[in-house]
Amino acid sequence: MNKLIYILNIETSTTNCSVSLSENGRLIGLKEDNSLEYSHAERLHIYIDELLKIANVSKTQIAAVGISKGPGSYTGLRIGVSAAKGLCYALKIPLISVPTLEALARQVKSPEGPIVAMLDARRLEVYSAVYDVSYKETRQTKAEVITSDSYKDILEFSPVYFIGNGVAKTQLLLSHQNAIFIENKLSFSAWSIVCFVYRLLSVTVLGSRLA
Repeated sequence: MNKLIYILNIETSTTNCSVSLSENGRLIGLKEDNSLEYSHAERLHIYIDELLKIANVSKTQIAAVGISKGPGSYTGLRIGVSAAKGLCYALKIPLISVPTLEALARQVKSPEGPIVAMLDARRLEVYSAVYDVSYKETRQTKAEVITSDSYKDILEFSPVYFIGNGVAKTQLLLSHQNAIFIENKLSFSAWSIVCFVYRLLSVTVLGSRLA
């Protein structure tokens, strides 16, 4: 395929204000601020403009905008979604939204058991969802308090992969030989939704698999 498909991806579900640019499903640029404070309102549009300038891509060349739709910070998601909708409306291009936790689960490559994607909430609480080895959701997203008995029903049968910024608190409370805790990943980043968004655009909008 000769045509270049540029997609702008936005991730603002946590304190990380993150923007990426992809070309035919390949990451070509990333700008983000993963500080402990929310900087989305001040930095998001600046990052978008800087990223496009560095890549020498104009806004009119963007084929679609991908956005992580949550769960997550209400303020962060509102700012990200508003920016994405504004761009799509002005440029008359598709808006592709992806579940934050599914994008997170897809970072676990070749799993041999269920994946629990989790977003840190208050105190001992997380937002989480469970996916099978094909990344199909087997338990819907919900808020839950982590205890020593959490996920016991799936831990007994196979390895279970835990990923996300809720892993640290979960690891302190949950001890099982089948629990695999994936740490040291910048999980909630716009780079993590690049392939996911491109695949959805290919199938649902362009009508053919380009990847």
